[in-house]
Amino acid sequence: MKILVISDEPSRWLWDFYEKEKLEGVDLILSCGDLPASYLSFLVTMTNVPLLYVNGNHDHYDKKPPEGCICIEDDIFEYKGLRILGLGGSMRYHPGAANQYTETQMAGRIKKLKRLLSKKKGFDILLTHAPARGLGDMDDLPHRGFETFVELLDTYQPRFFFHGHVHMNYGRDVKRETDYKNTRIINAYGKYELEIDE
Repeated sequence: MKILVISDEPSRWLWDFYEKEKLEGVDLILSCGDLPASYLSFLVTMTNVPLLYVNGNHDHYDKKPPEGCICIEDDIFEYKGLRILGLGGSMRYHPGAANQYTETQMAGRIKKLKRLLSKKKGFDILLTHAPARGLGDMDDLPHRGFETFVELLDTYQPRFFFHGHVHMNYGRDVKRETDYKNTRIINAYGKYELEIDE
């Protein structure tokens, strides 16, 4: 299965210089947030494959959601045997801002999923906007990752963890890929393609 993972900044290669061959063979698109709704709608229209998304800290999809796309916030979506858990948003750095959470609030969201996680016997992909603490995040509060994501990785050991939020142009210390125990962590800034076994 070929998966296109996107986040934070529309790919000019896909959008401005679109050619249908560039998206051939894509089976699933996953968005880690902070992308225009029109971009997501464009991609789902041009590929005619499912596009699953979570909210970034700058998204306002409640006012204009991307057409033809599926929000998987606080849910596990199954696609061809893959269980995909969606948890959008970032660390809270502006009180009252949408899609921003304290560590306690994010832990509360995950606690509400305990029954679903048990029923689905875990998940294969964790799809978030923010990274996990100490695994691709930064020290400043807006780009700090969630410790509770590390706990999720420790408990369920999914195959993949896709996130955005930490832009690749923030500096040379920002890693595109890393491994944590049995999980491959990928910063999906811009676009990232991979093939995985179903």
